[in-house]
Amino acid sequence: MEVVTEPNRLLLAGVAAPIVFVGSFLVQGAVRPGYDPLRHPVSALSLGPGGWVQMLTFWVTGALIIAFALGLRAAGVGRATPILIAIVGLGLIGAGFAACDPISGYPVGSPIPAPRTAHGIAHDLFSTPVFTLLPAAMIVMARRFHRAGDAAWAWLNAIAAPVFFGCFVLASMGFSQHPALMPYGGLWQRLALIIGLGWLAVLAIRLRRPLTSARSGRPIAR
Repeated sequence: MEVVTEPNRLLLAGVAAPIVFVGSFLVQGAVRPGYDPLRHPVSALSLGPGGWVQMLTFWVTGALIIAFALGLRAAGVGRATPILIAIVGLGLIGAGFAACDPISGYPVGSPIPAPRTAHGIAHDLFSTPVFTLLPAAMIVMARRFHRAGDAAWAWLNAIAAPVFFGCFVLASMGFSQHPALMPYGGLWQRLALIIGLGWLAVLAIRLRRPLTSARSGRPIAR
């Protein structure tokens, strides 16, 4: 029987975070009048009636990711990855305090493009770590798995980083009203988020086993 230690409990937060966030935006996107998940960003769910649900989702997910970062540190993956992941969690919490601006015509009747506001700019700044530091953490972990002699996991991380970032770039172009991409900005963003948050869950499950050197069998230095 596996003993559930405190670090393992914290790592499980990395599994819970994507379930909460992805589950929330899938349900909200399906029932929100005038909202098109293919076109509109997840953050737009914080606008209008019921927007508090998405704000709460940001806060809960951010807290879970910070807990996961603490578990990563205890699991011995070094300092860089836990710090990067913790900043992602803080960014999500901050994004929950600042609603985004209307975008791509949502809420219904909003101008395209909508005027920029201070809270919209703040939201974008808080959200930036999610889309920049997650791929950075993937690259760091790719190197760490490579050092451990785990080629499969090294390649998984190395491939996930550019795929995630590529989806983010396409989503950003769609939200910037690129004619060919605007109808699918929400889709590309959702793909990025599912990849990025799914990576957290996969990493959490993998790190419930020690990360050791293939040569010495000893834990990789912290």
